[in-house]
Amino acid sequence: MRGVNRVMLIGNLGKDPDVQYLEGNIGVAKFSLATTETFKDRAGKLISQTEWHTVVLWRGLAELASKYLHKGSLVYIEGRLRTRSWEDKEGNKKFATEVVGDNLIMLDKRADVSHAPLPPHEGLEGLNGPDTSLLGEPSPDLPF
Repeated sequence: MRGVNRVMLIGNLGKDPDVQYLEGNIGVAKFSLATTETFKDRAGKLISQTEWHTVVLWRGLAELASKYLHKGSLVYIEGRLRTRSWEDKEGNKKFATEVVGDNLIMLDKRADVSHAPLPPHEGLEGLNGPDTSLLGEPSPDLPF
């Protein structure tokens, strides 16, 4: 039986996307995404829990992210989990789990008078890009 590796997130960007270009002018955008769940505990008190996710977008989606997304943007991301490993300068093995997005929908409202939502920007075929191990270590300024 085949497995399923699918992630769907709605959240806010923790910082502006960091966009880099690999050989062949292949765009890669990386950013942190906060998702918050709110629930009531037994006493009826409202509790919020925030999870931070690292999102990686390739090619056309990376271009969209660099052009339209910024810290605080509300987005829907659909993709898959990928865990990378590497050795740091001291020889310690490090791991990072990232969401490799293949679908992006911007959920922010337009700045104009109509306040209509932005149109969806769905992933294009072949946006999976090369192996994400080319990205190197995660940024040290991420909150996790």
